[in-house]
Amino acid sequence: MMTTSTKSTKIADANFLGLSGAKYSFAVYPIGQPFRAVGAVYIITKRTIKSDGVGNHDFIYIGQTGDLSVRFIDHHKDSCFSRNGANCICIHTCDEESQRFDIETDLCRRHNPPCNG
Repeated sequence: MMTTSTKSTKIADANFLGLSGAKYSFAVYPIGQPFRAVGAVYIITKRTIKSDGVGNHDFIYIGQTGDLSVRFIDHHKDSCFSRNGANCICIHTCDEESQRFDIETDLCRRHNPPCNG
């Protein structure tokens, strides 16, 4: 089993829908989590816990990378993440670049995150 994290601090698993209706599975980590060098689609979120104990995610930014281990060093949207209260990063591993772009586009079209503008 491949892990995305260099030290597992996974919070939860989550499924998110794209505009196409496709469902994508993500592992949820705290923001600032170091990762291994793997390709992935990632979603920066503000996670809150509802009264029933279930996590809720407000999408802040959706992106993709061929190497999670370096993607977040001085990310060009860091200030936007902070302004929007980012506290989680959700990871969907995917080695194929064209597939990552398709998933990123599908999710952005449905969720229209504020930092993608």
